Amino acid sequence: MTESSQEPPEELAISEQVAVYQREFPNVDPQVETIVSTLNRLTRRMSVAYGRHLNDLGISSADWEVLKALIVAGAPYRLGPGELAKRIGLTPAAMTHRVDRMAAAGLVTRSRDESNRVRVNIELTELGREKWLDSMRMAAVFEESLLQDAAPEERAELAGALGRMLRRVEEDQPDGVGRVEDLEES
Repeated sequence: MTESSQEPPEELAISEQVAVYQREFPNVDPQVETIVSTLNRLTRRMSVAYGRHLNDLGISSADWEVLKALIVAGAPYRLGPGELAKRIGLTPAAMTHRVDRMAAAGLVTRSRDESNRVRVNIELTELGREKWLDSMRMAAVFEESLLQDAAPEERAELAGALGRMLRRVEEDQPDGVGRVEDLEES
């Protein structure tokens, strides 16, 4: 059996993982580490689930990011490629490649700006909007199922705590919106 065909090792339970951390680094706060490890694992599992949902709709996570940016821009759901790249955190070249793919799939269109013929606009198509709405419907069902055991007051408390954690990271990190170019090796 080759290494690539072997099944991945099972993950430790969070409590076992925290116990290992405590063994190797006794100063770790087990409560903090349990929360952070659980959030990390939850984020990974949710990303996989969202990816599967999007795949079922025939779009990728990368496509969804573009659709979202155009939706957030508001009607008429149109942005220039430079602004779109900036909002998503891509280089213009990467944005061009992504838009090419999405235009071929009928999710967006490219057109010249009527007021400035040099400027190009990327605009959401009806199909793109429908794919985004379908993804939101699927996400709403999935997300409600994640929180089905939490009472409304627990949801409010969790939302507040996570919001405070996010603000702390955004305030304390070199690039609070999540891009880490300054941390990558050249």
